[in-house]
Amino acid sequence: MKANDVILQTATKVVFFIIFLFSIHIFFAGHFAPGGGFVGGLLTTAAIVLLLLAFDLKTVQQALPFNFMIVVAIGLLLAIGMGAGSFVFNVPFLTHAFGDFYLPLFGETSLHTAMIFDAGVYLVVVGSTITMIQSIGGES
Repeated sequence: MKANDVILQTATKVVFFIIFLFSIHIFFAGHFAPGGGFVGGLLTTAAIVLLLLAFDLKTVQQALPFNFMIVVAIGLLLAIGMGAGSFVFNVPFLTHAFGDFYLPLFGETSLHTAMIFDAGVYLVVVGSTITMIQSIGGES
């Protein structure tokens, strides 16, 4: 039986979003500074582990109703798809394309296909680590 840790659970609700937003920042900053999909994925996993420490596994599974094996599969498809795209355009493996676009609210923005690859890495890291943690901590 889990103790009723009101202070830990209340602090976790705030700190989770701080860590998650920082992981998103690290993900997007990864093209121009250290970071990217792997580090962002680890930070997101750390935020979810914090939820698992404060709440029980069933509560977290109800709050995040994802099958994390499907998250891994989607991440692998994104990452492999970006690599396979280089064969379609007859360029070296994992060559990325980029361009400058005007996006409402963001203005002039540089978009890269490497970000799609990083999103795949992000999803693979989050999905695989949470799957491992759930299989260690859960019965099913």
